[in-house]
Amino acid sequence: RRLVRRGAATEAAAATDAAPSGPSGLKTILDAKVDMNDIVSLCKRRGFVYPSSEIYSGFAGFFDYGPLGVELRNNIKKAWWADMVQRRDDVVGLDSSIIASPKIWEASGHLAGFSDPMVDCRESKQRFRADQLFYAKVSDAAGTHVGYVSLLEGADMEAVARKAAKSLLKKAGVGGEPTVSALKDYTEADPSEFDLIPSPATGVPGSLTPPRDFNLMFQTSVGAMTDASSVAYLRPETAQGIFTNFKNVVSSSRVKVPFGIAQIGKAFRNEITPRNFIFRSREFEQMEIEYFIRPTDVESEWRDIHAGWVETRLQWHIGIGINPELLSIEHHKDDKLAHYARACSDIMFKFPFGVSELEGCAHRGAYDLTQHADASGKSMEYADEELKIKYVPHVIEPSVGVDRCFLAVLCSAYAEDVVNGEARTLLRFHPRVAPIKAAVFPLVKNNQQIMDKATELYKKLQRRHNVAFDAAGNIGRRYRRMDEAGTPFCITVDFDTLDEASPHFNTVTLRERDSTEQRRISVDEVVGFVTDACE
Repeated sequence: RRLVRRGAATEAAAATDAAPSGPSGLKTILDAKVDMNDIVSLCKRRGFVYPSSEIYSGFAGFFDYGPLGVELRNNIKKAWWADMVQRRDDVVGLDSSIIASPKIWEASGHLAGFSDPMVDCRESKQRFRADQLFYAKVSDAAGTHVGYVSLLEGADMEAVARKAAKSLLKKAGVGGEPTVSALKDYTEADPSEFDLIPSPATGVPGSLTPPRDFNLMFQTSVGAMTDASSVAYLRPETAQGIFTNFKNVVSSSRVKVPFGIAQIGKAFRNEITPRNFIFRSREFEQMEIEYFIRPTDVESEWRDIHAGWVETRLQWHIGIGINPELLSIEHHKDDKLAHYARACSDIMFKFPFGVSELEGCAHRGAYDLTQHADASGKSMEYADEELKIKYVPHVIEPSVGVDRCFLAVLCSAYAEDVVNGEARTLLRFHPRVAPIKAAVFPLVKNNQQIMDKATELYKKLQRRHNVAFDAAGNIGRRYRRMDEAGTPFCITVDFDTLDEASPHFNTVTLRERDSTEQRRISVDEVVGFVTDACE
């Protein structure tokens, strides 16, 4: 009781911050005027993502993940591995090498055909991907051709093109509203149009080079010699390591078709124009499954399996907290499929820079296994004990980039609201992927008993989760720091926790991030509560 009396004034002052009236005016990334600069700024300020080699003016296309970023990234990978491998009976794991025999890339077609169309601006010396550079014809109100406009792929491209068309008419001294043709990418331009299409960098017509192929693989040397025999490549995808190990997995484990092989690993692509932060970078990480199925000409059979994987992956993204309103599915038309693919569907996400691919799910047929069988001379046939036949399985490939998933989770979690008249920025992460699962606060730091109890609880939580301990500043400020870091729960040890005469003895205040609601919970229940919430 003396403890309570001594701290009464301090507790009363802190209670003002600890009992908010509840948030209002919630704005998600759909409502708030947020662009990629805001996301990039938040990532750096709170230690999610830093530019690589920043003290040397950076290194384009590469990024470093900070203390919160590496936790979020790891949690996404753990969730994927748990759901796609450990909790399934038909998927096993693999971790193949980043550098492998160059014969793999020759057989897979990467050496000959893994390239992007590149175009240079002769005036500005800038380089663009031709399939991300768009152009349109512009006519005046009378239908007379005036010229061309060009722009880079992004959000509201039609509006940007129309604005550029108006400027073109004004520059030509023509009045009225312009007519803008359908946008096409530069690879669709007729050679006769190359001298007429302006560069998006300078606006000068004819300054763009014709498109040419640019191989995306990073080349390196293996061994003491540097000659043709030592040439190798950093893998541009993880899938080929799965295909080349198909027979090893079949012979060493008890898998039967249909089954999948999953892998999480780094890949490298020498992107012509890395852009949109970590969405398109030169070093990235993939989470891929190659799911092997019986070959069949009955379209409904393989389409059902393919559609099942698309739905499984869509629900997984929703399950880790991505707002379903930001997700959509795009099915590739037959004339847009790769030559070996039977079907491909993309899970799309509405990023601040526009709707873009988050994950792809393709039916690759037997192309990869057949290519490696032909090139290596080793059979890739599977002996089906049930059907008593041998065949080369077909494959369904759900593939998502860790970095793109990271960005989608972050953008989806971003929110703004008002608490007690004060604007608040918070990250509404699902507890399963939140970088910090919970924060423990001693109500005051000048009371050793409260500090000891808070530290004891913190250490218990720390055995299972990444948690924070914060005793600096008033409770309100500590809440704000944790809200912006995306911490779902804040736990406060106060005087009632220690007062045996109090009805709240041996309890703590649990504050929920999104609603700011608070309730008392037994100290003995805290670890179990946080663990259950993170499952």
